[in-house]
Parts: sequence; structure tokens; C-alpha cells
Amino acid sequence: MPAISTHHLQLRLWWRRLGRRGAAFALALLAAALVLTLSRYAAGPAASPPASPSYGHRLPALVDITLVYGATDKGAVCLDGTPPAYHFLPGFGDGSHNWLLHLEGGSWCRSFESCARRKKTNLGSSAHMDTRAEFVGILSDDQSQNPDFYNWNKVKIRYCDGASFSGHVQDEVKKNGTGFFFRGQRIWEAVMAELLSKGLARAKQAFLTGCSAGGLSTYIHCDDFRALLPNTPTVKCLTDGGFFLDVEDISGRRYMRGFYNDVARLQDVRKRFPHCSSDMEPGQCFFPQEVAKSITTPMFILNPAYDVWQVEHVLSPEGSDPQNLWQNCRTDITKCSSKQLDVLQGFRKALLDAINEFKKRRNWGMFIDSCFIHCQSMNALAWHSPSAARINNKTAAEAVGDWFFDRREVKEIDCEYPCNPTCYNVVLDQPYKED
Repeated sequence: MPAISTHHLQLRLWWRRLGRRGAAFALALLAAALVLTLSRYAAGPAASPPASPSYGHRLPALVDITLVYGATDKGAVCLDGTPPAYHFLPGFGDGSHNWLLHLEGGSWCRSFESCARRKKTNLGSSAHMDTRAEFVGILSDDQSQNPDFYNWNKVKIRYCDGASFSGHVQDEVKKNGTGFFFRGQRIWEAVMAELLSKGLARAKQAFLTGCSAGGLSTYIHCDDFRALLPNTPTVKCLTDGGFFLDVEDISGRRYMRGFYNDVARLQDVRKRFPHCSSDMEPGQCFFPQEVAKSITTPMFILNPAYDVWQVEHVLSPEGSDPQNLWQNCRTDITKCSSKQLDVLQGFRKALLDAINEFKKRRNWGMFIDSCFIHCQSMNALAWHSPSAARINNKTAAEAVGDWFFDRREVKEIDCEYPCNPTCYNVVLDQPYKED
């Protein structure tokens, strides 16, 4: 596909996920940027920009891709055998000795057929990844958008194994003449080894974060990350939109457990979870509620109570709604009927019940808002902006910063929808794609 077509599709996806409220805000920012640019040309040479510009006056940093050196020799490869990759933005000032790593998300592949499709995309091959990535939200280097971590060393680790960096099949797997590599664990190890050599080993503070499937990866690897940094005084983790629930869907099936069973068997991830009871299905071991039980490193749970991805793929997945009664509700929460809202409130309760044991941990934090969204730390508007949701007058960025730097205890649980007028709720013109 020509490059211009790819960019057009990416723009359409970005625009769709902004939602109506976000799109209007983005248009306002673009208009302001245009006026600012024209005024600069009219006024002659521009003055130096302020150190902390107001929100939206700076474009996101575009960071080049780096392929992991020697990864293929170690067998640390994407689904198609290409080397894994990351984007690295060096820190500056008093943040130059601190590191923030972000594990990319993007669902999972549960079968050879879905993994074969995935191999032809950026989620299965570094050959299909964009050579540059926008650093926004928690990766932004703009203090007005990312007040606590803007000047840290920041790394976006690309996701290309299809099993949250946890697959560990020794040999290449052949199916109908096509080869597959299920090497997520090796990718994790190879990327960490390279980053340690680039300065991560000398970090004064380190923060492992992840969104969606990358959020699940953060649960899986949080203690591993801590173990890699024995001389770093402060090591913590953040998982965003990654607390996937093992609940019945609207048809009474446990669809997500079946999905995870397929992923776990295909990529042999069971051995990655020695804590998991032998009488449990392999997919059960993959859910955050089980993985998190053994985590000893401080963790922050950032999750919407009405996660739009989970509403579509956990609560009302394909095949669960033959009459399409949920078609509107699953893409726009304002179009849910009273009965559907009752179901969503039950889903929220299931989330709160599942995280209750972690709420009791003194060094853990959480920010559970009542918004209809997914992955807030990588959304500039939702992370820290005039449109961002607030609980007790704090954005997610402020809550995470308060927790990380021990400024206060953060256990923020929002009230039920539609109580929070600050919520940034997405409106989709079509559902998120599921692999």
C-alpha cells in the first residue's frame, strides 16, 4: 500500500478514536496553531519558545525506530522472524537519569489464521512498522502535557509477538507451509539487555508502563523489571486499560477466557506463570487478577470502569448479540438503554470486586474513572488536558505523579456513570478491530 494511503488510514483511525468531543477540541487546537504560525510569519523572526508552553502549542516529538541489535541471532524475533524494535527519546535536565518504558498494546492472535494476518501488519513484523512514532501522553516531552515525566528518558517498545511479550516456543512452528515465531519472552529479554547497556542500568528512578495488551505485559513483567535494576532506588509500574476481566458476556459465555485459552495454548505461555494452579484452564492464568497476585513491585492501576474495548470484546463480543441489540451501545455509551446500562453497572462492579484485594496494598495506587474510553495514558487529551477526566479535581497524569513520587496515597474510585461531567467519552463510528 502506498505511504500516503497508510497515513490516510492512520489519520482516519486517530480521528475516529478521538470521538466527537475530542475531535472538536483537536480542530480548535489546529485552528489556534494555524493562527499562531501565520502571526509568526507576519511578525518576522520568532522569539525562543517558553520552557513550559500552554497545552497544545507544541507538536508531538517524532522519534525514529531502532531495531534491536543482534536480536535475530538470539531468536528474539517478531511473528514473521523480523527483529523487534523500539523508539528512544533521550531525557534532559534533572530527568536525564530517570527512565520510563512503555509497552505497546494491540490485542492478541489466538490462531494460526489470525497470527498469519497479523504477520502482515506492524503488530507482527517490524518490516511493517512506521519508522517514526509520535510521543504523546505519558511519553510527551512537553511539560504542560506530561508534568512529571516530560524530561525523562522514554522508550516505546513495539509489540509484534501477539501474546503480550510472554510466548516462549523454542522452535519455529510451521502451519500449511507458513512459519511462525512465538518468542515474546525472548523479545522482552533482548530489548531489556539493549536498554540496560544504553543507560537503564544506571537509572535513579525507573517506571515500566503499558497500555491494553501492553498493560497486561506490564503485569507479567513488572517484577522482572524490578529484578533487572538492583541498584535503582525507585522502580514502579503502571498498567493502563490492561485489567481484562474473566466474566460472562451478554450471552452467558466466558468468551474472553476461551480467547485466552487459545492464545496460551498456541504460544505455550502456561509455563510463564508457575504460580497458576494446575486445576485452572491455561487462559485463566493470563488474566491480570491472577497475574497480579504474585507481584511485589509497586503498581498503579489506571482503568476506566466502562472500558470501551472490553465492552465490545469481553462483554458483547462477536456472536453474543445475534440481533445486534448492542450495536449502538457498544460504540456510544449515551445510546445504551436502561437495561444495557444495568449490565454495564454490573461490569463496573465486577472490576471493583476484582481489584479490591489490590486496593488494600499500601504501595499500590489506582485511578478508576467512569469514562467510556481505552488507554488514557497514550491519549494526549485524556492524559492531561482541559478535556481530561478528573476525580477529586485530579487528572490521571496528576494522580499517577502524586503516587509515583509519594506525594499522597492515591486510591481514586469514581462514581457510577453518568456522574462525572469531566469524562472524556469516545464515540466510535465502528467497533475497534479485534485480531
